[in-house]
Amino acid sequence: MIREVLQDAESRMKGAIMSLEGDLAGYRTGRASPQLIEKLVVEQYGVELQLQQMAVISVPEPRQLAIRPYDAKSVNAIERAIMKSDLGIMPNNDGKIIRLNIPHLTEERRRDLNRLVGRRVEEAKVAVRNVRRDALNDLRDFEKEKMISEDDFHVGQEDLQSLTDKYVAQIDEVGKRKEAEIMEV
Repeated sequence: MIREVLQDAESRMKGAIMSLEGDLAGYRTGRASPQLIEKLVVEQYGVELQLQQMAVISVPEPRQLAIRPYDAKSVNAIERAIMKSDLGIMPNNDGKIIRLNIPHLTEERRRDLNRLVGRRVEEAKVAVRNVRRDALNDLRDFEKEKMISEDDFHVGQEDLQSLTDKYVAQIDEVGKRKEAEIMEV
């Protein structure tokens, strides 16, 4: 019973880390990465789709992204979506392919991005702590209903805390890696 609660908590904590990594992949670091734009929402024919559903995104050069739409008529819609986004990148359109040249980040923009990373890391830690709180409440309920003993409750509580510490440390590591990547010139 305690094992199931801990397994559920661990899977939810892993989900928080995966979500954090996915979000941080979209932060611009001065080099080209398809994750930077693949979740960009493009509206065409009254329907909103993510860019990855409308086009092939490739990296022909270290500082350039190439977007090749499946439908040549969607080039203008994709270009509009890129210009509306907060990426700060001007698209180059040749009618078939959109090219994005990734500029170098300024020192000020690097600091802003690091603040955003720090905020997102803290949100992930809060999510992990919320999972811990929920699991601890489940363990308390089991103890109140006499489904587990008081000793089992304390052992489960200690295991849950060590699991939480492990995932908070992983979140810190992911954040530090991304901050180092952003500050790299």
